[in-house]
Amino acid sequence: MSGLDIRLSGLDLAVIAAYAIGIIALGLFVSKRRASAEDYFLASRSMTWPVIGLALLASNISSTTLIGLAGAAYGTGISVYNYEWMATVVLAFFCVFFLPFLLRSQVYTLPEYLERRYDGRARVYFSALTIFLNIVVDTAGTLYGGAIMLKLILPEWPLWQIVAMLALSAGLYTVAGGLRAVIYTETVQAVILLGASVFIAFFAFGKAGGWDAVMRAVDPAKLSLIRPLDDPGVPWLGLVLGVPLLGFYFWCTNQFMVQRVLSAKDENHGRWGALFAGLLKLPVLYVMVLPGTAAILLYPALDKPDLVYPTLIFDLLPAGLVGIVIAGFFAAIMSSIASTFNSAATLVTMDFVRPRMPQADNAALVRAGRITTIVFMVLAVAWAPQIERFASLWQYLQAVLAYAVPPVCALFLIGLFWRGANAKGAFAAIATGLVGGGVLFYANVLAAQPLGLHFLLVAPLLFALSAIVLVTVSAATAATATTAGTGVDAMLWTPAFYRDETRALAGIVWWKNYRVLSTLLLLLTAAIVWAFR
Repeated sequence: MSGLDIRLSGLDLAVIAAYAIGIIALGLFVSKRRASAEDYFLASRSMTWPVIGLALLASNISSTTLIGLAGAAYGTGISVYNYEWMATVVLAFFCVFFLPFLLRSQVYTLPEYLERRYDGRARVYFSALTIFLNIVVDTAGTLYGGAIMLKLILPEWPLWQIVAMLALSAGLYTVAGGLRAVIYTETVQAVILLGASVFIAFFAFGKAGGWDAVMRAVDPAKLSLIRPLDDPGVPWLGLVLGVPLLGFYFWCTNQFMVQRVLSAKDENHGRWGALFAGLLKLPVLYVMVLPGTAAILLYPALDKPDLVYPTLIFDLLPAGLVGIVIAGFFAAIMSSIASTFNSAATLVTMDFVRPRMPQADNAALVRAGRITTIVFMVLAVAWAPQIERFASLWQYLQAVLAYAVPPVCALFLIGLFWRGANAKGAFAAIATGLVGGGVLFYANVLAAQPLGLHFLLVAPLLFALSAIVLVTVSAATAATATTAGTGVDAMLWTPAFYRDETRALAGIVWWKNYRVLSTLLLLLTAAIVWAFR
């Protein structure tokens, strides 16, 4: 980043310090109450829709997201926004088809839900996979991305010290207060994050000559969401088949996101919160992606696209606002880290400790969760600096979801709509998907002559393979194998369920009817996609 003046004024430092102290103090204050297991892991299932929506956004936007969205828009175009708007579609699907059954099950974790639908093998596999992805990919990546940014400000600090400082800041109140502390701090962090992004967008477009100037000067291909089949970023076929599948995993089955919905006080607040998060994803195009497009005009010769975000901050913003935006960056880091720590602790405690220690009381479960959080905090801090040595491997890890999660998506989706899916079919689908994913990863990534198949096309292939195996084996073993046994019908979406719900919604005003809200959200999403098609 030669030529960029990286200096913080006294006012900037004061703003950052005030934010850091304030957010940690808030987290610790919320943590003062004595927590039961339900309070520590699910905030007593008492959260309302605004808090859930803001917490979902804050959990989703990490340091790598802030850097990556602007950088991708600068380097390859705004097609990266396809992941953002698709979230609204996935969340609407979630609210209609899956959310009511999930909340009525009263589970603590998504793997626990999978066990009720199939058996314990599915639970153990999915829990272990989620823990691995949350810690090694999500948390370590966020810590590394945040540390790279902060090292520009603190060049004399070793990378591991910055990583440790970030992890300790978020881990402190996560260990103490669990999900309640995480959600309340995320609510504040989401507001700061959005405000900081608005500042960057305003100054970036202002210096570039305004909206019209940017739209006229930038290559139209870089302003298009619908890209050709050979596009290296998001080809249209991958957008249609791959992005929704990965979105379903991330928003509907990933513990570190869905845990906020599980904390809802009732189904309505869960649905409204999820739809609110979908609504908050739409402005991301304007405040996080398109500033990277404006940077094409402002800084046409940057060494790397990842330098766009810090360049916009330190080159454009006046003293004071730099501090607010850096605080917003801190907010993204801390909320994402806290989310994954609490999620992983919940999975270990509820999917491994409680089944093996059924006599454990609330205090023992909370203690196990706190110990687990500390252990994972240490592991993430130890792994994050190593990513610097394996840059190419880390690029592969960004696409690892496409190779790892399709079998789980098949279990959830087919199990939601088809009663015949059973435990033997589920185990066969997991085993097939695991082997198939490994073979494809080697052939497509590690081989001397890789296949060259885009990872967004790998995901639907593995999903189709796992789904075929699940259906085939389940049908073949229908007489000798069952699902987990009790309550399976209560986990199935049927037309009769839809009709019953329609009657229940008949007397509700339109602005409380989640179906009306879902339709409006989808129409707004379609309008944005059409405008940038």
